[in-house]
Amino acid sequence: MKKAWSILPDEWKPILKERGMRAFRADQILQALYRDYITDWDQATTLPKDFREQLKTEFPITKTKTLEVSKSSDGTQKLLIGLEDGESVETVLIPATGRFTQCISTQVGCGMGCAFCASGARGVVRSLTADEIVAEYMAGRALGEITNIVVMGMGEPFANYDETMRALKLINAGRGPNLGARHITLSTCGVVPGFAKLAAEGIQFELSVSLHAPNDALRNELMPVNKKWPIDELLAACAAYTKATKRIITFEYTVIKGINDSRECAEELARQVKRVPMAKVNLIPLSPVSHRPDFKTPDERTMLMFLDVLMKNHVQTMLRRSRGKDADAACGQLRLRRIGG
Repeated sequence: MKKAWSILPDEWKPILKERGMRAFRADQILQALYRDYITDWDQATTLPKDFREQLKTEFPITKTKTLEVSKSSDGTQKLLIGLEDGESVETVLIPATGRFTQCISTQVGCGMGCAFCASGARGVVRSLTADEIVAEYMAGRALGEITNIVVMGMGEPFANYDETMRALKLINAGRGPNLGARHITLSTCGVVPGFAKLAAEGIQFELSVSLHAPNDALRNELMPVNKKWPIDELLAACAAYTKATKRIITFEYTVIKGINDSRECAEELARQVKRVPMAKVNLIPLSPVSHRPDFKTPDERTMLMFLDVLMKNHVQTMLRRSRGKDADAACGQLRLRRIGG
């Protein structure tokens, strides 16, 4: 049994034909799913009732429930989405002038164990299926027209590569939601095999890499993934990706007070990222997480020093402001929660 939100638009006609269903129904299905944005086949009133019943059996629409909405003073909203098996994930909606960005999760929890991130504090339960990832998008879209997606929520996208890519291809599809590829950003903590796979896709998705430290000794402490794919290997994969795709890579660097916020760290970071053509850096002040009370947010002076060092070293850099901290919706604050607990 295939879930409706896991089927790419071009796959509908062959699937219907195999089952003896009339191919022209594919266009009606796509209209219902991605123009009318139905969440139940009974809402597809342009389709005959007996056909709707058949679709329910053969291609059910994934059932989720928005269990909780946390609202920040800056307009950010975090949704707790209940899944059919009783697990749940969090997704975040971030409004801005002319933009409405959704931060998508790809796993229930996370297995990467980054020290400053709440998502991995309790490990990973399972990966999401493509239809569940699309269901997240649908839950967000119910609150407004999504203009951008960042795959920066719970989980490591490259650890759930196939299902994540199927979901994003569906959201990107012209006869699907039709969200432009350059409005979709994947983020990885440095799972090196994923770079070549993504480059081979030939899709102009944006890519960001969570770096957070300029050397192996420090990155090993903050990000266990570095022990498997150290910085030299990671940066080589990044350089190969930019060469193959001619696409910019953005390095995310969360600044933690007293840990990775020194001028020496800034100078070393500049040297490292310049090894990758077309690279830029996003500087992010740490958003506090309850499981690491020893990690503190740096002051504004430190952030400006870091920015100044990078720019004087001719590294394209942006200082990002955390959104949604008072709703635990900022970078690194999404966490594993189960329905009822």
